Amino acid sequence: MLLYIWRHPKPLAANGLCLGHTDIGVHPRKLKRLANQIQRFVRLHKLPKVIWVSPLQRSLKVGKMLAQKGFECRVAPDLIELDFGTWDGRSWSDIPKQEIDNWCDNFAHSAPYNGESVQELFTRVEGQIQAWQNRQIDTGDNDSILAVGHAGWINMAKMLAAGEGVPQVAADWPRPVGYRELSSLRF
Repeated sequence: MLLYIWRHPKPLAANGLCLGHTDIGVHPRKLKRLANQIQRFVRLHKLPKVIWVSPLQRSLKVGKMLAQKGFECRVAPDLIELDFGTWDGRSWSDIPKQEIDNWCDNFAHSAPYNGESVQELFTRVEGQIQAWQNRQIDTGDNDSILAVGHAGWINMAKMLAAGEGVPQVAADWPRPVGYRELSSLRF
């Protein structure tokens, strides 16, 4: 299976925020740019017009724009970003340093923010990829999946595609992919 996944456009007023499940909007022009970018890519590579999106508006609205252009838009709840619990939507500078240090000390398995651990995200990403693979086997669909997702989810998918496990220390977590950036991953 080949996964083509774009990171959503930059949300409004997101600078410096711990952003996971918080549903922040995106300027319509940025949404349209990504939708056009995906449409051109699909046309150029003769791919099926099916787009998978997370339920958060920064991803979902791209899918809805593509649906107006003849795409089938499928919402996958497991495509959502890491759940940062009580940290979500807060400024990183407002989160006590000791809480962040506690997370970094047991990066893979702790969630001092009462949300989802990195290990739980890994399991969720792995499950979504397996569901796509099973769906393709069951339906005989083309082996390409198109999606709009989030930086943490994409980073974890890249690690899975490379045969890597869950990072045990925060320093092993890769830099986030850029907004509207395409990642091509083979599973």
